[in-house]
Amino acid sequence: MPVTRRHILTLAGVTTAAAALPGALAAEGITDTTPTKATLPFALTTPIHCGEVAIRVRHLDNMVAYYRAVLGLAELSSTKDGATLGVAGTPLLHLITTPDAKIEPVTSAGLYHVAYLMPNRAELARWLVHIAMTKVPVSGFADHNVSEAVYLMDPEGNGIEVYSDRPRENWQWNEGVVTMGSEPLDIDGILALADTKKDTFTAAPDLLRIGHMHLKVGDLQKGDAFYVAAAGLVHTRKGREDAAFLSSGGYHHHVAMNMWHSKGAGARRSGQTGLAWFSLAVSDHETLEAQRSRFEAAGFAPKAIADGRGFEVTDPWGTGLRLVPV
Repeated sequence: MPVTRRHILTLAGVTTAAAALPGALAAEGITDTTPTKATLPFALTTPIHCGEVAIRVRHLDNMVAYYRAVLGLAELSSTKDGATLGVAGTPLLHLITTPDAKIEPVTSAGLYHVAYLMPNRAELARWLVHIAMTKVPVSGFADHNVSEAVYLMDPEGNGIEVYSDRPRENWQWNEGVVTMGSEPLDIDGILALADTKKDTFTAAPDLLRIGHMHLKVGDLQKGDAFYVAAAGLVHTRKGREDAAFLSSGGYHHHVAMNMWHSKGAGARRSGQTGLAWFSLAVSDHETLEAQRSRFEAAGFAPKAIADGRGFEVTDPWGTGLRLVPV
């Protein structure tokens, strides 16, 4: 039986795309792009962009199985301490074994979701058919004007977004502010790009990457001091008191911060699951050294990464940020 819009919506326990919006609104607060050649999405070509993410997990085997089955990631390496997953030899997700850890509470600072960027809308369509046929629960869908997104949770409560960007020439900017909203997703239009009679998503596309990171923070001003003043990202959605969206090079956002559940949160407790660190790749040595100098001046104490590439700093809530050369 072909996958239909109704099958997709049923995964979120709703019957209309509008009814799925609450999950998308909570997840974000807010033309077919199939490339003619194998090029990275725009989000990965800016001077600063997302790289990898590391998450502390309790049940390693279960989590590896989930990310392989749902997102199609390949297991690139594994030890008794964890596993690294990615695509075509490119590492994206590190799962760190912490079997005795407690699940981090929703009100803690830390991870809101990791956003995996499909290289084009057709790949998002193939993945939608895949999750429908394998009956993977989702928590929301949304058209954000600049992108089309699906939200879900992994087995230990870590948020996931899977999305594709609309052509950036169609994004609307006004004095450095990009238009982003949350409208019902055109599921029919997306499904029209895929074979809805069979699951052809056997592995993640080679150009799947982490497009952005969405964080929970306790205070936006402290977040600004770390991610804007020191890391060098810029605001793309100004004037909000509950959330901020930051980017490099004209992308809609590489890092988002919100206080929807975590306002006033202090340092995260050790010995809990959740986000350990994520990386931002930096395109030139001068920018990387300028970042290091700003973090030092602000008292964030950069430390060299073990492999000798770049440095790591800890944000005000205990999340590691790695700045690494491209």
